[in-house]
Amino acid sequence: MTGALTILPVHGLPEVRPGDVLADLIALAADLADGDVVVVTQKIVSKAEGRLVPVDPALGARAHRPVVERESVRVLRRRGDLVVSETAHGFVCANAGVDLSNVGPGQAVLLPVDADRSARRIRDGLRGRAGVHVGVVVSDTFGRPWRRGLTDVAIGTAGVAAVVDLRGTTDTWGRPLDVTEVCVADELAGAAELVMGKATGVPVAIVRGVDPAWLRESSVRAEIVRPPAEDLFR
Repeated sequence: MTGALTILPVHGLPEVRPGDVLADLIALAADLADGDVVVVTQKIVSKAEGRLVPVDPALGARAHRPVVERESVRVLRRRGDLVVSETAHGFVCANAGVDLSNVGPGQAVLLPVDADRSARRIRDGLRGRAGVHVGVVVSDTFGRPWRRGLTDVAIGTAGVAAVVDLRGTTDTWGRPLDVTEVCVADELAGAAELVMGKATGVPVAIVRGVDPAWLRESSVRAEIVRPPAEDLFR
């Protein structure tokens, strides 16, 4: 079980550009310890990996529409300029994750090709650069069906559980838990967002004090993305 958690914003990171090595930048800016979970926003991961495409700024909110179509493997709903679609990663989200915020005019940011791989690269780089064994979560902002408001969720993980399976354990009354699987990676992403914000220039946070049992190999793609056969709404 976890005790107290500490969530620390990482200040002082420079503007990330294509080709930057995020592990090097984070290691210079953060005071890391073994067992930490480093939450990194998708935006800087995509920037470092060169996932930027040109768009026509004269089109305003419609500028990214052709890009959204290209990044979608299936469109589920449309309403005005909003498209809810499925990406090649299996994510169902608004506008295929294509984003125009916090980038220069005439550019849009795409999701990483493989955010689990991106997380592993950062995790391995921090181990080599800073000599620490940490987990990494790549986070992005998603809406939720049937609920207003946005929250950050995990789109990539390395070295920290994506889902903790409590099936087969018991509750406080001794009753067996039959279906309880906790998406701790999403919870860590949401907690970290509280100190990162949306317009504060803090794209990385450290969550300290997580249950050591959570520190294992993992994958958002394998553990969190629900297969269509199990989905009641597609």
